[in-house]
Amino acid sequence: MPLLNVQNLHVTYRTHGQPPVCAVRGVSLNLAAGESLGIVGESGCGKSSLARALIGLQPASAGTLAFEGRAVDRLSPRGFREYRRAVQMVFQDAPGSLNPRMTVRQTLHEVLRVHRMRPAAALPQRVAELLDLVGLPATVLDAFPREISGGQCQRVSFARCLALEPRLVIADEPVSALDVSVQARILNLVRDLQQRLHLSIILISHDLAVVRNICDRVAVMHDGVFVETGVAAEVLDAPRHAYTRTLLEAVPDVGRALQRREK
Repeated sequence: MPLLNVQNLHVTYRTHGQPPVCAVRGVSLNLAAGESLGIVGESGCGKSSLARALIGLQPASAGTLAFEGRAVDRLSPRGFREYRRAVQMVFQDAPGSLNPRMTVRQTLHEVLRVHRMRPAAALPQRVAELLDLVGLPATVLDAFPREISGGQCQRVSFARCLALEPRLVIADEPVSALDVSVQARILNLVRDLQQRLHLSIILISHDLAVVRNICDRVAVMHDGVFVETGVAAEVLDAPRHAYTRTLLEAVPDVGRALQRREK
């Protein structure tokens, strides 16, 4: 049984006085426990809309979504809370996703306390464990988001996510706002966390190199649909769909490699 099973999912936005916009059109996917899936495509192709539907922030207009064999739309309120705890999201704008009026310590204490993940006396120890997991020093505990770097804010976002002990993490462009050197460190963190915690990962990105380095499989998204899916190395080294080739050829080194292979 897959951890996550999505069948024929549609996401439609309706605005008063405007025609409906279908951002996701009939997407299907399976994700196994401990597996990583990269979803790639240009801005506006529906990647983030799909992610928001998967975590319940945006209702699907059609299709089915099952987690560990249970239909998410049929869960009781308690069951849906458990689902939201088991499936967590890390956003692109890490500083913007953190409360600017709360220190790192307060942010982590709050999520542990609200979700009753630990008794009050155990909170300091758990916070220390979370910082260690994401490679942050204890000196950041009393800092506000504006007082730490973008990379550190993203690590805090991962720590907040991991505080709920999720089984699936959806990372929506987690490194695109960071400097190149910081990107590499965050990607190493993602890879390490997946292995250490046996997490399932859905990584949303427009960066093909990021997906190649992190993901077992890849789904190429265009105009709200998956146009090509498969093992990451196979799809990125020998693309079958014209749109996938267009994405790859937009990356100079990859494009030249494809041209050499055709000669």
